[in-house]
Amino acid sequence: MNWKHFWMTRLVVAVTLVGLLTSCTLRRKKYENPITKDTQQPDKVLYDKAVNDIEHGRYEVARITLNTLINTYDTSEFLAKAKLAIADSWFREAGTHGLAQAEAEYKDFQLFYPTMEEASESQYKICQIHYKQMEKADRDATQALRAETECRLLLEKFPNSKYAPGAEQTLRNIQEALAESEMRVGQFYHNKGSHPAAANRLNGLVDQYPLYSGADESLWLEADSYSRMGPKFRSKAGEAYARIVRDYPLSGYTDAAKNKLKDMEMPIPEADPVALNRMKYEQENQTRQSLLKRTFDPFLHSPDTHLAAKSGTPAMTQPRSLIPASVPIPGVTPGFQGEVSATTVTDSTALDTKPDARQNPPAQGGQPPAAVAPVQPAQTPQPLPTNQQGTKLKKQKKQKKTKIAPAVQTEQPAATAPPAPGK
Repeated sequence: MNWKHFWMTRLVVAVTLVGLLTSCTLRRKKYENPITKDTQQPDKVLYDKAVNDIEHGRYEVARITLNTLINTYDTSEFLAKAKLAIADSWFREAGTHGLAQAEAEYKDFQLFYPTMEEASESQYKICQIHYKQMEKADRDATQALRAETECRLLLEKFPNSKYAPGAEQTLRNIQEALAESEMRVGQFYHNKGSHPAAANRLNGLVDQYPLYSGADESLWLEADSYSRMGPKFRSKAGEAYARIVRDYPLSGYTDAAKNKLKDMEMPIPEADPVALNRMKYEQENQTRQSLLKRTFDPFLHSPDTHLAAKSGTPAMTQPRSLIPASVPIPGVTPGFQGEVSATTVTDSTALDTKPDARQNPPAQGGQPPAAVAPVQPAQTPQPLPTNQQGTKLKKQKKQKKTKIAPAVQTEQPAATAPPAPGK
């Protein structure tokens, strides 16, 4: 391979790209939300001047002019447009600081003007703010998750907005990147030999993102992981193979999945006609990656989404944590399944006569404990007659004295004989 020619080609492409970007920045980019009303009112003059500054990249000057309009003409009919223009100026300025300020301004605009048509545009711009900051599938997914949340919010709050179709496609692109991230984790576990973890990851991936371009491969790896976990998970593997045949009929794994089901003596399902039509549409409308994009893709921070779906409803729920199939479930209905009542205890001897419940805890699954013989209460001695009580007390005192007497004698010093007189 001629490395000199290789790097020269890339240098030429880079110089061409820089020239194109420079020419684009010098060209005036028209503002999306102008006011078409032809008037010479002072507030309208200030607004037009700010819009002209935004179109030519003088964002700071434009914001000063717009703030002058807001503070001077507090009853102007252009107040909402001026506040939106301030947010748009930050959005065009870009950068980490600019995009953060733009998001705050767009949220303020929705707070003050929630019923205006531009409120949906503000939400769409917030979605785009995080979409532009997304990282590749093998990197931090914080911005991708934020973008997914904001796009869902747009579709929930403004389903009939003109920005809804664009937000829906953006959401498909975002979920393509998130699914690719999960796919790489599942592949890592599968190659490592951690088949329970791989099957759990891949199963959750397909359930959450069925429009993912590699969903068929995910199901294939999931089925392979279940088949390596022993005959106990044979049915799980069969379900994954059957799902490939039913939901992804044009996949390259369909024939192999049918052969696997045949060898396992399991029924082969029919292809879902809705899924078949969707896959045909995706193949006919697939976006092809340009040479320039393929050349500079390793140097870009944004993920590759050219394989993202162009049809179908994206997932509108948050992903949920799944328990691996290899983890046993501790009961169908865990916990206590009865009614609790409280009554006043009138018998003061209940603690002495009743059995202790802590010595016989309830079984798992809410089943009643095994029958245990009740603890017999201790028998209290019957009182003796008066003459017998006195006799018994005398005997006890006498026994106590006989036991203590030797100990007292041993503690006294031995007696010595007195000296003889005269000696």
